[in-house]
Amino acid sequence: MAIAIPKRLYETMYILKPEFAEQVLDEAIGKYQAFLQEREAEEITVQHRGKRRLAYSLGKYREGIYIQMNYLAPAGTVEAMEKVMRIDENILRYLTMRTTAELLARAAETVEPPATERPRAEVPVRKPPEEVTLPVATVEA
Repeated sequence: MAIAIPKRLYETMYILKPEFAEQVLDEAIGKYQAFLQEREAEEITVQHRGKRRLAYSLGKYREGIYIQMNYLAPAGTVEAMEKVMRIDENILRYLTMRTTAELLARAAETVEPPATERPRAEVPVRKPPEEVTLPVATVEA
């Protein structure tokens, strides 16, 4: 009789070095998808968030390619994947969080396009200030 291992919902965000060509990028993403599938993860969804500027430099890098993966997996899977990510020299940073279906649904509604596709905000045109005349107070002696 096999024991059923409970699976939980996880979200992993990782940042790759910005100099990847498209083909190499797809291979790097596929590597971690295959890793999850080998360890019985289910419902794997990958969102390529695009190249974005980092809030602070990581080594010599000011930009990174953001990848988000959502999946249902046993608890030991996350630890094993993070160990592989720690060794991978092409990953600048990674973070895995346990999440719920409600949070994922809410996050899917508020997905922003990558910075390269984001529409520019319109800047209001400033009008020159109007001349204001102030009443002059008279002093009686």
